[in-house]
Formats: sequence, structure tokens, C-alpha cells
Amino acid sequence: MQTPSLADVLRARIQIRPYLRPTPLYSYAALRRLVGTEVWVKHENHQPVGAFKVRGGVNLISQLSADEQRRGVIAASTGNHGQSIAYAAQLFGVRAIICVPERANPVKVDSMQDLGAEIIVHGRDYDDAREYCERLAADEGYRYIHSGNEPLLISGVATATLEILEEQPDVDVIIVPIGGGSGAAGACIVADAIRPQIQVIGVQSEAAPAAYRSWQTRQLVVDRMGTYAEGLATRTAFELPQRILWEHLDDFILVSDDEIRQAQRTMIEKTRNLVEAAGASPLAAALKITERLTGKRVAMICSGGNVSPEQLRELFK
Repeated sequence: MQTPSLADVLRARIQIRPYLRPTPLYSYAALRRLVGTEVWVKHENHQPVGAFKVRGGVNLISQLSADEQRRGVIAASTGNHGQSIAYAAQLFGVRAIICVPERANPVKVDSMQDLGAEIIVHGRDYDDAREYCERLAADEGYRYIHSGNEPLLISGVATATLEILEEQPDVDVIIVPIGGGSGAAGACIVADAIRPQIQVIGVQSEAAPAAYRSWQTRQLVVDRMGTYAEGLATRTAFELPQRILWEHLDDFILVSDDEIRQAQRTMIEKTRNLVEAAGASPLAAALKITERLTGKRVAMICSGGNVSPEQLRELFK
């Protein structure tokens, strides 16, 4: 697994341009007041499937070999990776099978089915679904698409950071949610190549800290998974994103689920957008380190907006 370069990201942008438009980068007075500095939100919740991962899906599926297209693809997902693969597979006429855990977000599952993917429900969490998916891929010969260990996925999602720097080249800090780590890895690749003094900060729930602990110890670890934020809900860290994060990520912040919930409520109220928990985690991190951000220009990647009615009722009860 070769680490993508800026050249790979530029090629990915050309690859996905016919299918995906750049997403907005907006500033909100209320968030500026709360964080105490200039803040922009990169609205990946405005993507066709409501999440940033579709960039990687289109980049990868568009470059499958004829043999891989014939065999079909399979992936495991709590929702956003699966939607990405389903969306891209439909674009290019490829069979897609997505393994999801038993309590996967129904909004995301419905979306995958509407996009033509075959859904297999297995296990209590993402990692259970992933392990089953890997067995199916080996047994049936499908092209397995890991949610993190895929250079074309990382270079695809990195185009979001490229868009940030094209619109606001003087940004000092980029805060990115980390579940598997592909988004943060992509942000690191672009920031390091274009303007190395930019700080890239990752954020994860303290109730699912596998990626954080792996980054700290510089080795892949397994840890508990108890967060409600499915976009951050991994029990294991992924090799390729971690290799990139070990070299380039400037800092990594853990926040509580309560802090994420408050940030999610704030994002929905102040930006008038649907924002899922993972997408609100950069605000939770920013509010935790406001003193460090004073005087800096901060971009926060809102990674997705796939919230079910049940989740909204629980959030605002």
C-alpha cells in the first residue's frame, strides 16, 4: 500500500470532477463567537450521499480493472463508506455488496439500498461486519474495498482539503474527524505538500479511542468501542492511514460523547444544516482547545450529515 502523494490527489480531482461538485466552505458568526477566532466549515454533508467518503468511492470504482468490475465489490460499513461505494458502483454499473452491523443507521442503510447495493447485516459493530465481509470476499472472489487501507480512497477524500486551501489558502489549522482515518490522512498529505506550517488536528471520541492510541504508541492497537457516533466507531486502527498520521498529523484530541452531542446540537442550530455526530466532532475539539486556537484561522471538516429521525429526537429531547 503506497502512500498517496499530492500528484495522486490532483489526479483524483480530475477523476471525480465529472461526478461531484466542490462543496461549500462557509463561515458562521455564531461559531466564530463560540470558538473565539475565525472559523470555516467545510460542508461535506452537502455531498450526494451526505458524506465526504463519496470522493474516495468515485475515485476508486472509476479505476477498477475489467476483471474487478466483473467480480463485483464488497465492503463493510456503518454507513458512509458503504454509501460511497454504492453510489460509485451505481455510476459505473458494478455490483456492490455492503456488510453492515445490526444497529447501523437506518438512513444510511436505506440510502445504500436505494443506490442498488445488496445489504448483508452481520454483527454488533463495524468490526464484526468487517471481519465477516473479509471472509466473504475471500470465499466468493469479490473485490474487497477496505474503508481505510486503499490509496485511491485516501487520495479521493483528500480533494476536500485541496478545495479548502484553494478557497482559504491562509488557513492555519484544519480539524478532521477520525474513525478509520482516511479523511485525516488525506488532509495531512495535502497540507504537508502545499503549506507544511498548517496544523492538522484529528479528533475522536474517547469512547472509541483505537486510532488515538495507535497514533500515540505508533503501533496498531485494538480498544473499546462505546460511542454513539458511528462515523468514529472503530475498535481497530487501520495501517495505511495510521502510517500517514504517524508521520504528518500534528495533534490528536479526544472528546467525550457528551461534548460531541453538544457540538452536534450547536452545529444544527447555528448552521441550519443536518450534521451527524462525527461531522460535529471538530467543533467539539475546537471548543476544547479554544486557547490554543486564538488568533488562528481554523477550518473544520463537517464529514457528514446522515442523521436518522430517531437520532434527532434523542439528541434534542
